[in-house]
This record gives sequence, C-alpha cells and structure tokens, in this order.
Amino acid sequence: MVLIAYDVNTENKFGRKRLRQVAKQCTNYGQRVQNSVFECVIDAAGFKEVQHKLEQIIDKDADSLRFYFLGNDYKSKVVHIGAKVSLDVEGILMV
Repeated sequence: MVLIAYDVNTENKFGRKRLRQVAKQCTNYGQRVQNSVFECVIDAAGFKEVQHKLEQIIDKDADSLRFYFLGNDYKSKVVHIGAKVSLDVEGILMV
C-alpha cells in the first residue's frame, strides 16, 4: 500500500490544470480517500510508473508530492473515523 498525497498551487489556470491531471492519474492507480490523498495497492513497478507520470505533471517549484509506504500489513496501520467509508481495494468488485 502506497499513500499518495499532493498539494498543487492553483493560483492560475495552469495550476488548476495540473491539479486535474494529477487527480486523474491517481485515480488510475488507487482510491481517493481525501481531496488530495489516494490509497494505492501497487507493486514496485506500478509505483515507479505513477511516480514518473506525476513528476512529469507537477511544477516542482510550486507543487508538492508525497509518497508514504505502508507495506503489506497496511490494514492494521490505517484508522478511519467519520464519513466517506472506503472500499476494500483488494476485495471483490461487483458491477
């Protein structure tokens, strides 16, 4: 489990575009749990891929990206209180 958190400067239209692009890329790899936080169950190759894609989008002088590695035993490391109950990202998906 990798937690991706980002802060994109949205003071201009280019920043707002970057914010949308970062969020879109993150939805390809995990589940949004807060406005700018995603939980992603990915392997090392998937992490390198998303890291590279996000680095291509952000402005390193104005924006911030953070990756937190929770490991395989992540379920015991996450405590959630309040609204927005999350889905089991490794569970069965019924469409």
